[in-house]
Amino acid sequence: MGRELRYGIIGAGSMGREHILNINVMGGGVVTALADPHEPSLDASLAMAPGAKSFADHRALLESGLVDAVVIATPNDTHAAVLKDVLATDIATMIEKPLATTMDDCKAITSWGEGRKALTWMALEYRFMPPVTEVIQRAKAGEAGKIHQVSIREHREPFYPKVDNWNRFAERTGGTLVEKCCHYFNLMDIVIGENPVKVFASGSQAVNHLDEKYDGKQADMLDNAYVILEYANGARGMLDLCMFAEGTFDKEILTVVGSEGKIESFLPSQTVKASRRDNYGTQSQWASGASHGRGNEVKHVHNYDVRYMGHHFGASYLEHVKFRDALLNSTPAEVTLNDGVTSVATGLAAHKSIREGRVVTLAEMWA
Repeated sequence: MGRELRYGIIGAGSMGREHILNINVMGGGVVTALADPHEPSLDASLAMAPGAKSFADHRALLESGLVDAVVIATPNDTHAAVLKDVLATDIATMIEKPLATTMDDCKAITSWGEGRKALTWMALEYRFMPPVTEVIQRAKAGEAGKIHQVSIREHREPFYPKVDNWNRFAERTGGTLVEKCCHYFNLMDIVIGENPVKVFASGSQAVNHLDEKYDGKQADMLDNAYVILEYANGARGMLDLCMFAEGTFDKEILTVVGSEGKIESFLPSQTVKASRRDNYGTQSQWASGASHGRGNEVKHVHNYDVRYMGHHFGASYLEHVKFRDALLNSTPAEVTLNDGVTSVATGLAAHKSIREGRVVTLAEMWA
């Protein structure tokens, strides 16, 4: 384009401001417009982008002619309404996770996005965390053999406060397994190379937000769950989530196990561990009385091109670089609306499984 890309931020809350910080240090782009009905959020964002023009309504921003690209970081339950307006334009778009909170909205967004030529990027940034990226690449290169199990453990602190406490309610977020975990389901799909066909989950609200009521409504976000996914090729995924385990050091662990070995990433230590099986479980191995892996490896993984680590170990920065380059080079989005739809459908199926106490098929979600 011969000039800096002009970015508009729709939703100037904490995640919107995270996007501003990434754009500010990335190079090649400048935030020129902000939209949010919440004035304190706008004021906080303007302090980070002092030259930007502010709007109370996203439609005014879209009509302003001030932007080449927009980042949507509004509350989850507003994504569909905002996307309906944005996808009708030719403005490049990055939409924060989760794509939507209901299957009806997912279906509508899919329809609105059909045939759209402008760049449309689903922000599922966890795949861009350097240690996670390395595990994905090594698994796809066959280092662990045929993949049979992918597990993700997140043991962390409770949800942070948000404007108007919108993230305390499943009705507004889609539920914890949509709001918090859609990117984990997406990672499982990437490693296994398929979308799941069945989901079985167990979870509850055991500790967090039990004494919180807003406008007379009890906060109802789950704070712990186990979720098992089954894939048509026989592989399985498992999520282990606990949101009252803030004392944990490595809060996020991705484990990939195949027929020939195991590869793991650990965050925040930014470590990758890998090992190969020895003799693949033969009788001679067990005759020695113990199982031993070979070629055990431990390494720290950093991407020194990252200029801003932010809240996601540099993943949001790397995603912004890829989005910018795709826009400048007219190349397709690496993460699509379809990725967003599938990850939401899996989370909604997990919640349905918890409510109904049964295995839920993904086909049901589209019925």
